[in-house]
Amino acid sequence: MAGMSPLFRRKPSAPQDRLVTLIRKPGCHLCDDAQLVVEKVCGELGVTWEQKDISTDQALHDQYWEQIPVVLVDGEQHTFWRVNEDRLRRALTE
Repeated sequence: MAGMSPLFRRKPSAPQDRLVTLIRKPGCHLCDDAQLVVEKVCGELGVTWEQKDISTDQALHDQYWEQIPVVLVDGEQHTFWRVNEDRLRRALTE
């Protein structure tokens, strides 16, 4: 066999196919800062993003309360506390 079929090679998703999730809580200045970065990068790349509030979701609170804000890319933890614009952009485009 001359190599794997292209169907079985994992291609990176196009930025428009990605999902960024910002997990935050009310009254959190780091969360506000993180949201500005997420809005900017996702807006530039056409990436869908959402936010979830740990004060209304006990499972998220239990998992992330010490790390807020947390950014997930496609459901996997990307970063917490401070969001680096360039690093998030790379994660969404590479």
